[in-house]
Amino acid sequence: MSNLKSSAIWAAGAVVLLCGMATSDWPIALALFVIVYGYKAYEFFYFRSAKFLAIKSRISAHIQDCNNLNDHIEELKSTQIGTDMSHRGHAERRDNSRWNYKRTEFRKDSNAANVYNCSRDIVAGAQRDPIKYLCKYFGFNADEPTLNQFETMLNNFTAAEDGKQALAGEKNEILGSIANEIPLPIKVLAKKQLARKLGFKDVTLNDMFYPSFKFQYVSSGGNASTNSVVTLDIPNLNAMVEYLSGRIQWRKSVAGQRALMTSALRKYILQRDNYTCRICGANLNAEPHLLLEVDHIIPVSKGGMTTESNLQTLCWRCNRSKGAKMQE
Repeated sequence: MSNLKSSAIWAAGAVVLLCGMATSDWPIALALFVIVYGYKAYEFFYFRSAKFLAIKSRISAHIQDCNNLNDHIEELKSTQIGTDMSHRGHAERRDNSRWNYKRTEFRKDSNAANVYNCSRDIVAGAQRDPIKYLCKYFGFNADEPTLNQFETMLNNFTAAEDGKQALAGEKNEILGSIANEIPLPIKVLAKKQLARKLGFKDVTLNDMFYPSFKFQYVSSGGNASTNSVVTLDIPNLNAMVEYLSGRIQWRKSVAGQRALMTSALRKYILQRDNYTCRICGANLNAEPHLLLEVDHIIPVSKGGMTTESNLQTLCWRCNRSKGAKMQE
């Protein structure tokens, strides 16, 4: 693909040069051709030079660690929770409206799992009290398993947000350590290419991974519509955890013992453990860009509870390793 792209660039340059040669501006066209494609040739040979390959080899372990962190963040971002609307029964929808709901956006969303087609009143209610309506109409029950799922999502998404900052910091630190060895034209004109050639994976640092749920009203003719979208970002996940906890009928063995895995508790555990991994001892003093996570010592899936005594600080490497061993 890259060879094809390079060939296309050279072909386009040749066309521009030939067109320029046919006019009185041919000296300018020739100069531009020499500058642009002279640099491209320089870039091509630099990334294959012994000097660059030596730099790449020297920092390869750090880049691999950075890429592993990127993979870990992607795993955290993939945490999802399913909706359960099966208890609402089944019905056949017959559309007798004049326009037969031909609005593109409605047709696209009408059967989506995260879209609830409803009245205007429900859309308005979802704007006023989003968490309550989310639970009511998307089937999120006030029980311990559901709460555990949302707590896991909150913990993972918070770690993913922290991880994005750690990843950016670690990558910048690596690039900064070799900045004096990279020629200025490469640093200025080929920044992304430099990162790829060194071996960095492409990183996505946006927040589009947060799941969203839409309450949607469309008029019978399809000419009027309104919707309310609830995005489960960090603040809304905290609100969801607190909302569910307040409505759960706790077992006597759990009541009064269980804490909520909120952002506040996560921060407390990190501070309690002095921002140090309880397994390997890695800490923020030694690694300023280290991603630290809060882990259940006895996993929730094995009966572990969200209590201070069952929570520990782990670096992302140890937490990922622990998770991999449990899946074996």
